[in-house]
Amino acid sequence: MIKISPSILAADFSRLEDEIKKIEGCADYIHLDVMDGHFVPNLSFGYPVVEAVRRITNLPIDVHLMVTNPAQHVEGFSKFNPEIIIVHYEVCNNLYRILQRIRDLGSKAFVAINPHTPVFVLDDILEYLDGVLVMSVNPGFSGQKFIERSLHKVRLLSEMRNARNLEFEIMVDGGVSPSNASDLIKVGADILVMGSAVFRAGDPASVCYQVKKSQRSW
Repeated sequence: MIKISPSILAADFSRLEDEIKKIEGCADYIHLDVMDGHFVPNLSFGYPVVEAVRRITNLPIDVHLMVTNPAQHVEGFSKFNPEIIIVHYEVCNNLYRILQRIRDLGSKAFVAINPHTPVFVLDDILEYLDGVLVMSVNPGFSGQKFIERSLHKVRLLSEMRNARNLEFEIMVDGGVSPSNASDLIKVGADILVMGSAVFRAGDPASVCYQVKKSQRSW
């Protein structure tokens, strides 16, 4: 069954608790984009917001570290008991070490790859991670258009997973909506991060249910 992780980056922060409560019955995770203004051009939020979300909801959280030095922050964010911590391949010189540290701290270890990063760079590390996040937009801002090439990357990852009998999950983040969710599921996606499509909809919960219903139709 496909899992949905609404990104609060697209939520109304002036009423964050209300926004989260709207999707608690249908979401599987809450996606938290931590941006440092260096690895990506935008600044988002840090420990206080993640701590607040942890108090607001019992939903599992996944923390997406879009930062230049993720190793310096993994331990700090692990204090909020995230189900998943995501680091970017592009900034990790010692990827195996940081993946092992995330697991030692009690979270699942995911690696994200930007649109320009080919899937094959993960070939030697796939056995040591719990998931791959395919960025389907350039990271940093909510509301961007989905990059169609991402479907091919998800398909390749799914084929690599099957060929090697691995169990890592495939997450997709960026421009995901009901219009492309079915295609992503068909090529092997397991978790869809949805921001604007959920929180800027008139009925956020109905969007999540629509995506999950589409999987049952084929």
